[in-house]
Amino acid sequence: MDAAAVLVETSDMNVYDRHVVDLSNGLESVPVLIQQKSDSVQTFPAFQYSPDNVEGPGCTVDPSEVTLPGCSCHSLSCFTVSCPCLQTHGQTYDSTGTLLNISRTDTGYCSPVFECNALCTCSDNCSNRVVQRGLRLMLEVYSTGNRGWGVRTLEPIPRGTFVCEYAGEVISFEEARHRQLTQGPEENNYIIAIREHAGTGSIMETFVDPALVGNVGRFLNHSCLPNLFMLPVRVHSLVPRLALFAGRDIDAQEELTFDYSGGYSNQPPVQLLSTQSDAAIQASRTNGLQRKTCHCGANSCAKFLPLDLSILR
Repeated sequence: MDAAAVLVETSDMNVYDRHVVDLSNGLESVPVLIQQKSDSVQTFPAFQYSPDNVEGPGCTVDPSEVTLPGCSCHSLSCFTVSCPCLQTHGQTYDSTGTLLNISRTDTGYCSPVFECNALCTCSDNCSNRVVQRGLRLMLEVYSTGNRGWGVRTLEPIPRGTFVCEYAGEVISFEEARHRQLTQGPEENNYIIAIREHAGTGSIMETFVDPALVGNVGRFLNHSCLPNLFMLPVRVHSLVPRLALFAGRDIDAQEELTFDYSGGYSNQPPVQLLSTQSDAAIQASRTNGLQRKTCHCGANSCAKFLPLDLSILR
């Protein structure tokens, strides 16, 4: 049965009475389900669903523009011995599309991930095309109670599997700062900041906010003991996609979470900062922001959510 066909809405289109709805309205390859009890008073946030990043205020690069070169491979799947994409950036996935080197996330740093793109002549089934294929797992947005909305998987997820993107508006630092400082005490901060070190002293920053335009990733809760981790993955553009992978085997019906500070080994955010300069930037950007209590329930819980939702690479 088409999940979208079971939608029953109130007049304000903000409270759902039936068991499931396709949140993506058919924009994903599989429906993103919503579960809410008919007697629930919790309202669903109004936002525009988009599977991909979109250009937001202050963004100087269109995330949908193809700016990276492609390979000329004509095989079903690319091979390291002949593919310039793999030779330049290394092999990220095995033949099934599973992430090869998960242990690198324990340090808080990772090598750049580049997939084959729209200019590549390899097939759509190439093993170096994973994140760009979009959502493939059955996920459900549901009411968690004391942590608002959350996301759980309806099927087992093996370790290293791509789960979903954290997609939204790509905005400037100035816009990100403005949005954070103008938020009310009960409003959620969805902004993720990616800071990548180019190795020559230059730093590339990307800010993604799914509050107004986003995908299922906007409903993922923070945990100090998460089962997902985030990697910046580039496909067609220099603007990275924020891809979430399973850090361990995940059971069906288990809630999906990631560490908003960017870690996967339960380190406090300050231990993920690469230099004293990074620490100074972090301190300056969190000035004036209030800390919110963490309700993840982990034994290693830090008690408060990270002030700056940032993935440092």
